Amino acid sequence: MDNTLNHEYNPLIRKLDSIFTLTDDERQALKNLPMQIVVIKEGQDIVREGDRPSRSCLLLSGFACVYKVTGDGKRQIAGFSIPGDIPDLQSLHLEVLDNSLGTLTPCRVGFIQHEALRDLCERYPRITAAFWRETLVDAAIFREWVMNVGRREAYNRMAHVFCELLVRLRAVGLAEDHAWDLPITQAEFADAIGVSTVHVNRVLHYMRADGLIQTKGVHLNIPDWRR
Repeated sequence: MDNTLNHEYNPLIRKLDSIFTLTDDERQALKNLPMQIVVIKEGQDIVREGDRPSRSCLLLSGFACVYKVTGDGKRQIAGFSIPGDIPDLQSLHLEVLDNSLGTLTPCRVGFIQHEALRDLCERYPRITAAFWRETLVDAAIFREWVMNVGRREAYNRMAHVFCELLVRLRAVGLAEDHAWDLPITQAEFADAIGVSTVHVNRVLHYMRADGLIQTKGVHLNIPDWRR
């Protein structure tokens, strides 16, 4: 069944509003965007490498990841997806997906038919420009991740990912000051920064000892952001 996001909190609107101020017409068009809203359990694929989708997905709640798998079954996470992201927006123009998208936590996902997205982009050029900007930002993030995995030490890799997630979550109103809930496991961080789970545990221990992070359950705080 198709639904629209007419309630107060819409992460996509919040995200685009962080780029520029949307007009009332643009905001209403985004609220009325028809989508099929589905709840997906953690550890499930939303789309898979090789798919030829006719729709894109908007992450409404939860955390997901873009990933690829080597021939011998090892997963490399290439990016974390948060509410407000459309991680497979490229499928609007690329027929075959070259990566998979999977849930890390239970997620609410809004599937939007490509026809509806194309119609939105034709009617609202500024929204088109915002989507284009988002793909460029994603590309910049991917380049930084290549630098992260290829040249930085594990300690710095983890610090970079924490800083990136905080900035992105604040843009959609899901982080307060320098603290937020981060229900991502050590194994998932290991797949993201290219080290073992044991090494991730060790890095987190060092970061806590150095006063860079404070953790309580899934809650993470960065007490000295500038440092």
